Amino acid sequence: MRVALLSYRSKPHCGGQGVYVRHLSRELALLGHQVEIFSGQPYPELDQSAIDAGVVLTKVPSLGLYEEPDPFRTPRLAEYRDWIDLLEVGAMWTAGFGEPLTFSLRAARLLADRRDDFDIVHDNQCLGYGLLRIQQAGFPLIATIHHPITRDRTLAVKAAKGWRKITAWRWHSFLRMQGLVSRRIPELLTVSRSSEVDIRKAFDIPAGRITTIPLGVDTEVFTPGAERIPGRVVCVASADAPLKGVSYLLEAIAKLASERDVSLTLVSRLDPDGPSAKLIDELAIGDRVNVVSGLTDEEMAELLATAEVACVPSLYEGFSLPAVEAMSCGTPLVATRAGAIPEVVGTDGCAATLVPPRDSGALAQAIGRLLDDADLRSAMSVAARERVEERYSWAAVAAKTAAHYQTVLDKAGFDRAGLEKAGTTRAQTEGTSAC
Repeated sequence: MRVALLSYRSKPHCGGQGVYVRHLSRELALLGHQVEIFSGQPYPELDQSAIDAGVVLTKVPSLGLYEEPDPFRTPRLAEYRDWIDLLEVGAMWTAGFGEPLTFSLRAARLLADRRDDFDIVHDNQCLGYGLLRIQQAGFPLIATIHHPITRDRTLAVKAAKGWRKITAWRWHSFLRMQGLVSRRIPELLTVSRSSEVDIRKAFDIPAGRITTIPLGVDTEVFTPGAERIPGRVVCVASADAPLKGVSYLLEAIAKLASERDVSLTLVSRLDPDGPSAKLIDELAIGDRVNVVSGLTDEEMAELLATAEVACVPSLYEGFSLPAVEAMSCGTPLVATRAGAIPEVVGTDGCAATLVPPRDSGALAQAIGRLLDDADLRSAMSVAARERVEERYSWAAVAAKTAAHYQTVLDKAGFDRAGLEKAGTTRAQTEGTSAC
């Protein structure tokens, strides 16, 4: 099949969306499908095996308003290209996040005269109004929703103080659009049963419209074998995002540091004026916390494999790739009983220890228990690796996804050449509006 894979931002080595695009595109191509990625900034980094298999990257540049080293910048007049750029800047100036909408409009424009090039369009959590234009042009359409961003909004508003609660709500105003668009797309994918339930509630999606296909991990890269460093704890998370619960882990490390030799390696970009940096100073654990970012998959795997314990302290996860990557490295895991995490890591305690979210004391107790018990760490390491090998691989994800593409085409009345069996486009049949 010929697949157009859309992703409004595809950060290469962290964040579920970027990792998903990078690995899914490669494995689909290795199965023999033709894949062209349409991505906004930051762009994905394609593996050489993906390039050799024919994956093509078409860049869909935005104005890069949120990129380092100058986030929330005002573009120079010469940078404006069209009305979509004006829309993107206007959203930022009014405290909104316009990228999902503006990317979808740019993608619709690029695909407008390419109906004969693709059998199916697969959106990766953009859910912008432009997708309805793509659908109107006659493309069979499917979308992946990793988790409903309504959870992020709730926690961001709760964490904000004073007037910032209004801006936190405004930032997430694109959610109304995502809900509307998701209800107009006939087939949706998600990554866990937990996310499926939450998406149906958040976006009012009828039963039977969402199919669950878990994410995967490269088990040849994320593998055990490195020498463990005593007392090392590793956490991969966006440190200043309330959803990720890093503050509770920092408090747990402070508790543990008073009684043992322990260190935390936090894989994240840390705002020096953000809440996590301030909390590290308040807890006086700067000498116990090492912050790193920009790691390749190989570097990430090596780091996880050297840790005695990995931790996922999130308040909610739609899947949790960091948990699966840690388990693939055979690293004993402490994680919160939040969102899809119990579904991903198991609830029997064999592959991970689960604790309540928002409980730094429980995190400290669970991490300390693992650091004190080498036999328990060894048993958990074996069980975690076995769980990953049995359940999570990108090749399996791609095969299941491709099978569902064909299901979508069959339901829509398309053959693999993208020609309709019924003689009318789906958009004509349903009278889809382009909004």
